[in-house]
Amino acid sequence: MKEKVFIGVAWPYANGSLHLGHLAGCYLPADIFARFCRMNGKEVLMVSGSDEHGTPITITAEREGVSPKEIADRFHKEHRENMEQLGISFDLFTRTSGDFHKKVVKEVVKKLYEKGFIYERETEAFYCENCKRFLPDRYIEGTCPYCKYEHARGDQCDECGKLLEPKDLISPRCKVCGGVPTPRKTKHLFFALSRFENRLLEWIKDKHHWRSNVKKFTENWIRGGLKDRAITRDINWGVEVPIKGFEGKRIYVWFDAVIGYLSASMEWAERTGKPEKWKEWWKNKDVKHYYFLAKDNIPFHTIIWPSILMGYDESLNLPYDIPANEYLRLEGKQFSKSRGLAIWIPDILKKFDVDPIRYYLSINMPEHRDSNWRWDDFVSKNNDELVGIYGNLVHRILTFSWKNFGRIPPAREMDGMDKDLLKSIEETLNNARKELERCSFKKALREILSLAQKGNAYLAYKKPWEIIRTDREKCETTMHVCLRLAKALAILLAPFLPFSSEKVWRYLGYNDSIFSHSWDEALDDIENGMELVKPEPLFKKLSLEEITPEDPFSYLDIRVAKVMKVKDHPDADRLYIIEVDVGEKGKRILVAGIKKFYRKEELEGKNVLILANLRRAKFRGVESEGMLLAADDGKVVSLLIADAEPGEVAGIDGIDHIPKDVIDVEDFKKVKMVVDERGRVVYNGKALMVNGKPVRLDRKVEKGAKIF
Repeated sequence: MKEKVFIGVAWPYANGSLHLGHLAGCYLPADIFARFCRMNGKEVLMVSGSDEHGTPITITAEREGVSPKEIADRFHKEHRENMEQLGISFDLFTRTSGDFHKKVVKEVVKKLYEKGFIYERETEAFYCENCKRFLPDRYIEGTCPYCKYEHARGDQCDECGKLLEPKDLISPRCKVCGGVPTPRKTKHLFFALSRFENRLLEWIKDKHHWRSNVKKFTENWIRGGLKDRAITRDINWGVEVPIKGFEGKRIYVWFDAVIGYLSASMEWAERTGKPEKWKEWWKNKDVKHYYFLAKDNIPFHTIIWPSILMGYDESLNLPYDIPANEYLRLEGKQFSKSRGLAIWIPDILKKFDVDPIRYYLSINMPEHRDSNWRWDDFVSKNNDELVGIYGNLVHRILTFSWKNFGRIPPAREMDGMDKDLLKSIEETLNNARKELERCSFKKALREILSLAQKGNAYLAYKKPWEIIRTDREKCETTMHVCLRLAKALAILLAPFLPFSSEKVWRYLGYNDSIFSHSWDEALDDIENGMELVKPEPLFKKLSLEEITPEDPFSYLDIRVAKVMKVKDHPDADRLYIIEVDVGEKGKRILVAGIKKFYRKEELEGKNVLILANLRRAKFRGVESEGMLLAADDGKVVSLLIADAEPGEVAGIDGIDHIPKDVIDVEDFKKVKMVVDERGRVVYNGKALMVNGKPVRLDRKVEKGAKIF
């Protein structure tokens, strides 16, 4: 019987497009591992789906004036298509709003309630007087009490990963209206997480194969004392509570989503026509369960999900490994849907082939520490490594062989160098296998790339283009060895680069999929006489100029700035000298001609927007380090205001934030921002946003007012 491996992958919120942080954090490593396991003869069940009951969806729905279902439907469809385009090989990518998932969640809740692991308790929840409702955790934002991150959510801090309660936050505020919520009494169902402390500590005792950050984080959390957590909320979008007296509430997302691993397995079995088949993965203790996720999800998978499983059914398998990745960052900041700080998957798929994206994220994967997506490094890694070391090698081998032989030439007598290269294939396979088995993807890829480098050295030394003129048989041997190398590299790289590996396989003359072959076939000889197919280059070189966004908005660095001091310009009646705090960008002096429209006391303390990368200029002897942004309809001038911390970026959804170091006024004039009929600042019909919320105007202006 085949060895079985279960792979659960974190469920993305269906409230917006996926970004590269999602791909690097869990979907790509999970796919690499799944493909590797399948090629090593293991039977894999890999599941995930859209998490559609989170408050991010209801927030997006309210902002757009549509139902949560419309948002969920839209982004589930997009996510599923993106996963297929990226080659993420799920056995099932489903959704939490489906009836099957809801049925399983209700069953789990009822059983835990019957066993006493879920109980009723009166508690306090934040209520927003402005919005006239109780606020779910993710409708609340504030400062993390542990790391002081100023945009922590009511349930967790994305920066340090700590699980939170809304009452833990410093200066909590309503994410919708910005008001200060107040606590009110309400009744909820609680999961008795505290009862699992000792069992969890015993369970993780032998998890020495876990990444050190995962194990340490988990142990510290448990030893710090686990608190029972409410599993219901006063919302109307989610799984109905199957307990009498709680009909008006819903199961909260943190509890609902993790059960998706079990419900998706059951749904997959149902779809295969064998409803009980899921048990082969969940009730067989020889099956290893792997969970791929980013570090902010660690406690949900090392503490909460195992506790649910222990309480619900002790015969079910607990996680074997949880190779959580750190964060992929952009310009040193965490990718974030809500803050619009991202490189969006739908956008990047329009610009680049998939394998170069997969390669760069694999070689730059944030396995043990945060890594950065940098466009210059992406271009460099593509050109120097993917094209220069691997792509060119395989293309030269295939092109020379196709032109001169048309078929796989036979190997004659091999010399020491030929044998050494074949031995290197075996060493690389074994080394890469060890790394992949422990989910060390960067090291495995480096091992394989090193083999390609040896192939380049071999080809340069053998010079088949010269030998063919004098010793055709010797040249045949050289190219036979080279083609064996191309075959081996295609197999070894297939989990990382599935699309280009399939191309190499076809060029070598195979008619089936490379994924129908085993990992160990990288060691096998290649069949003499097999007809080669005319090859095309696998990859293309990139240039920074080529990938520079055409949209001039990308060049702007618009930031939130808090006005600290305002004083009159000593030599200009219409100008103010304004000191602003731009967060991590520091304090700056702006010279602004708004004296006619604003008194000093009206400006001080406001969180305004400035163009932070405008070239410095002197106005009557005083240097201005940026430009204050305002709307002007010819009668009224209104500053642009944001409910956000100094230094936060303002952007347009779908446009990359890749600011130039310095721009001129003429560059800014190319960006035609205006005020629309809803009073929003828009560019090409899309609203200017900070932290997922539209920028506000300080005063009402007419439609069509221009931003200067």
